[in-house]
Amino acid sequence: MRSPTFLVVDPAHFEVSYSINPWMQPGLWGADPAGQRRAARTAFDSLTGALLAAGASVEILPGVLGAPDLVFPANAGVVLDGRMTLARFRHPERQVEEPVFREAFEALQARGMIDEVIVLPDRCLQEGAGDFIWDAHRGQFWAGYGPRSNRYGLDAVAEVFGRPAVALELATEQFYHLDTCFCPLPGGEVLFYPPAFTAAGQRAIRDHVDRDLLIEASDEDAARFCVNAVAFGRTVIMAEAADRLRGVLRERGYRLSEVDLAPFILSGGGAYCMTLRLDRVSAPVLAFQEPAE
Repeated sequence: MRSPTFLVVDPAHFEVSYSINPWMQPGLWGADPAGQRRAARTAFDSLTGALLAAGASVEILPGVLGAPDLVFPANAGVVLDGRMTLARFRHPERQVEEPVFREAFEALQARGMIDEVIVLPDRCLQEGAGDFIWDAHRGQFWAGYGPRSNRYGLDAVAEVFGRPAVALELATEQFYHLDTCFCPLPGGEVLFYPPAFTAAGQRAIRDHVDRDLLIEASDEDAARFCVNAVAFGRTVIMAEAADRLRGVLRERGYRLSEVDLAPFILSGGGAYCMTLRLDRVSAPVLAFQEPAE
């Protein structure tokens, strides 16, 4: 098995200068911007270090002045089997990222890391892998919609990849992307935060996942952004976890790599938001298979 490859974005221009979700606190950032920037750099280095230590490869994209949320490339697009759909953002503050990411992915295509870059129709709103999560265990996507992505975007991405996509309606602005409240794990478990979903969304999850594979996150887990995790092989990389969740995951055979991501949580993002996996494939893989050395 080849090493997983993740795109991350250098945080040199990261800041919390506006608010488009309930987590964003520009005032708190502005009280000590220099200190927050230092903390963001430390957090970013810790996250990339955790990825490398777990056997992954990392591609680092430079940040861009005036696009602070570029550090959350999970929202940039959906990648599977070498094909990629580019995101279409709802908020103008993030729409400035679209040409930056398009240029970056076309450069990756020129290097042979991606085979095709696909632009979605204008009426689509679709915020990348943050709202379109691949579940390798089930061979399907989970597709969030409501606060950011719309059904047009969901349907358009599903059509591109030709894979099943279970639609999950999100119920709150606080959990505005699916990746903030839902994480399929390599062994088949699904870590999720039920209050983030409508009743229909919760039913869809329970209809598709056996009860013994469901792990319900607590209010504390969700607030810590622990559900927003990166998982491959036996490793789960996440923000600092509470004891209960840490114990549950270890009992199920996972190794936790916890990172202090406080500056990015201040903007509403965690470990999954800060990464985009570029080498996802639809071919079945063995649960808990380790990346190649």
